[in-house]
Amino acid sequence: MTTKPRVYLVGAGPGDPELLTVKALRLIQQAEVVVYDRLVSDEILELVPAGTKRIYVGKAPGHHHMGQEAINELLLGLVRSGHRVVRLKGGDPFIFGRGSEEALYLVRHGVDFEVVPGITAAAACSAYAGIPLTHRGLARSVRLITGHCRSNEPLELDWASLADPQTTLVFYMGLANLDQLRQGLIDAGLDAATPAALVEKGTTAAQRRICGTLDRLPQLAREHEFSAPTLVIVGPVVEFADQLDWFSPEQQDYAQQALEI
Repeated sequence: MTTKPRVYLVGAGPGDPELLTVKALRLIQQAEVVVYDRLVSDEILELVPAGTKRIYVGKAPGHHHMGQEAINELLLGLVRSGHRVVRLKGGDPFIFGRGSEEALYLVRHGVDFEVVPGITAAAACSAYAGIPLTHRGLARSVRLITGHCRSNEPLELDWASLADPQTTLVFYMGLANLDQLRQGLIDAGLDAATPAALVEKGTTAAQRRICGTLDRLPQLAREHEFSAPTLVIVGPVVEFADQLDWFSPEQQDYAQQALEI
């Protein structure tokens, strides 16, 4: 029986290739075309077999290699041409990954698709930074929030609902708006001394982590020249970072070998 062509929306995780799911790795190695984003790591791209067509459609703040509508049309054209298409996204396709937009576009055009979840940055980067997102008696909930906004526009967030001292806040794409994040939370009543952390390029050999307080976070980012992708974590659980500091970026050179065994 011939399988109807479909698009696989695959989560690549935050960077460490060993965090790929078994299913994600299988689909990557069986794909005829891989359409990939900016945040898919080089180590994961090296797992794409030679001869498989790769198409880069990455987006960076202020610069889109290809707009979202063009990406949608590309996927549609590829699958209608009979190709086995893997749409490879950093993290998880349905968490700030616009995977649902692409899936809806395919549905409207009668194209089959499948979603393969990936480990999202909030879970992976916090764990590699030694920061548990929840802890009994200290953090009873987690909020995943986009810290990104359109150019020259303020963040429109419900600051009052976010300023809960027993909730861990994880901001994606928030580095450029750290001053707004800090001020919005403090003005809403969150203690300026609340522990906070920045995790740059989490789970990779280039990972950096710095911890401080909410009030000092923008200053720390500037002093240490943090760059995207950087995850922002705010909450009392950040205080565990030094005690639970297990990850050694310099030991990550074994990862590729492990996947090739």
